[in-house]
Amino acid sequence: MIFSEKLAVLRKNKGLTQESLAEKLNVSRQAVAKWESGQAYPDISNLIQISNLMNVTVDYLVRDGECMKSLSEDGADFSSDANLEELILFRLEANVNTYAGFMNEVESSRLDSHDFRYQNGDYVYYDTYVGGEQFAGEEAVWKNGKSLYAMNYLGRVLSKDFSGNFLKDALRHADRKMPYRGPEHYEDGEFTYKCSVNGDFTWFQGYEEIFFHDKKVYECFFHGGLMISNS
Repeated sequence: MIFSEKLAVLRKNKGLTQESLAEKLNVSRQAVAKWESGQAYPDISNLIQISNLMNVTVDYLVRDGECMKSLSEDGADFSSDANLEELILFRLEANVNTYAGFMNEVESSRLDSHDFRYQNGDYVYYDTYVGGEQFAGEEAVWKNGKSLYAMNYLGRVLSKDFSGNFLKDALRHADRKMPYRGPEHYEDGEFTYKCSVNGDFTWFQGYEEIFFHDKKVYECFFHGGLMISNS
């Protein structure tokens, strides 16, 4: 992806409009629109502000996708931060375009499973789960047909006060700091979502929970990481 595409995806993953992003950067909405259309490019001070706001590196923002190292026969080279940033950004993009976004559900791959698929360029994301109030599933990412990342999850609804729509809303607010499931903390009305993680995107374990007032109504354990060596 080039800068204009990255900026648009990062902004949307943050839940920002062009106008609200412009306010945070102290620029005009027209400036943001020109950046995202490729008609103009931000100066270094604005790039640093965008980097801090979106929690990505300036190197990732300015380096075009085609300049990144490609996959080798055995997997991907993640010695470059830009490669890992690109994978994480795609996972966030796929997140808001599948289950959490009520989009791209596909035919079941297994008996009684729910499946979602999203593709952008060389990247493919797949999420499949079984169950309902108690559920288990896996999501994975491939690039050029090679598996890069996978995450397994197991969860359950604890009360009739649970809201599936709130869970999806929370998941859509995942960001670069917490790209695994949802954000560290999210509230809307009577509901509160919390997520904690040990490790990083290369190898992690986590736990998410939802509260209705002070009552826990949902919980989910998850773990995952890269499918290739990062050493």
